[in-house]
Amino acid sequence: MSYKIKFLAASIFLAWSGATLAADIKVGVAEALSGPAAKYGVAIKNGFILAVDDLNAKGGINGNKIVLVVEDEQGKKEEAINVFKKLIFQDKVLIVFGPTLSNSAFAADPIANATKTVVFGTSNTADGITNMGPFTFRNSVMEADVLPVTTRAAIKQFAIKKVAILYGNDDAFTKSGYDVFKSALAAEKIAVTDTETYAKGDVDFKAQLTKIKAANPDAIVCSCLAEEAANIILQTRSLGMKQPFIGGNGFNSPKLFEIAKDAADNTLMGSPWSAENPAAANKKFIADYKTKFSADPDQFAAQAYDAMYIFAEAMKKVSLSGNLEKDRLAVRDALPAVKFEGATGKFSFRRAAAQPGKEVGYDAQQDAIVNIAKGGKFILLK
Repeated sequence: MSYKIKFLAASIFLAWSGATLAADIKVGVAEALSGPAAKYGVAIKNGFILAVDDLNAKGGINGNKIVLVVEDEQGKKEEAINVFKKLIFQDKVLIVFGPTLSNSAFAADPIANATKTVVFGTSNTADGITNMGPFTFRNSVMEADVLPVTTRAAIKQFAIKKVAILYGNDDAFTKSGYDVFKSALAAEKIAVTDTETYAKGDVDFKAQLTKIKAANPDAIVCSCLAEEAANIILQTRSLGMKQPFIGGNGFNSPKLFEIAKDAADNTLMGSPWSAENPAAANKKFIADYKTKFSADPDQFAAQAYDAMYIFAEAMKKVSLSGNLEKDRLAVRDALPAVKFEGATGKFSFRRAAAQPGKEVGYDAQQDAIVNIAKGGKFILLK
C-alpha cells in the first residue's frame, strides 16, 4: 500500500472514530523586547519560553504542541496596536499574552476584545485594565490590592508619620500607583508633606528631591519604574537624604540593584512573588530559569511562567474544533474557573468590579508579599 493510501486510510479511520489529529496551538506573545521597558519584556518572554518548553516536553496540551509567536511591541502604544493586529489577523493565534506596560494595554486590548480574542496581561497592574471587555484577563495583581498592604507594612516598619510622594505623571502604571498610594496614605492618616512629578525619560530629579528634602518626610513614596526609581534613589542619597523608599512592583527588577546597588537598602516593595518563597513550585521555577538563561528570574518572568500554566489548565477543558472563532470563545469560557498554584503561589481569577453598561474581564485573586531591600536584593519582610 502506498504512503498516500495509508495516510488517507488513517485519516478516514480517525474521522470515523471521532478522534482528531494533533495540532499546533499558536500562542501570541506581544512584549517590549527593545526600548526602556525591555528590562521587563525580555524576562517575560523568557518565562513563557521556559513554561512552553516544559509543557511541550511532557506532550503539550492534550497532545497538541504549543507554538509561541513572539513580537516586539517596544513598549509603545502604536507598536502594541500593530503587533496585536498581526498576531490576531495574520498569525491567527488562539490567545494573546501582553503587552508589557499598562499604557500599551489601554491602546491594544480593545482590539482583542473587538475580535473576541482573549488578551492575557502578566504585567499590567493599572486600574481599569479589565474594564475594557470580557476577553481581558490578567494574573498581574492590581496595585490597588498590593500597595495598601505595602503601605501598612512600611508605616509599622519605620514608624512613619509623614511622607513625600514622587511619581511619573505621564504613564498609566505610575499614575495609577500614585492614586492608590494617595488613598492608602489617607486611610492610614499619614500626612503628605510634598507631592512631586516627573515625565518619562527624565534623568535629573534633583529639583524635585530638593523640595522633598526641605519638607523632611519620614519616607519617600515613589510610584516609578525600576530605572527611574534607581536613579531617584541614588540622587536622594547624593543629597544626604537617608529616608526609606516605598514602591510598587515596578521596583521588582534586577535593574534597581544594577543601578542603585546597596543605596536601595530599606526600600519596601509589595509583590505577589518572592525569590525566597520556599514552595517546591517556586524552587523548581528558579532553578530551571537559572539553568536555561544563566540569570536570576524576577517577578515578571514568574508571572509569565505561571500564566502559561494557567492557560494550559484552561485548555484541558477545551476541545479544539478547528474553527478559530469558536475556539477563541472556548478559551475565554474556560479560563475563569482555573485555580492554580505555581511560582507565585496560589492563584485564581475574580471578576472585575462591575461597570455600568460594560462587560468586564477578570483580575488576579492573589495575596501580596512585602519585601525589603537588603544588601542589593529584596528579601521577605519579617
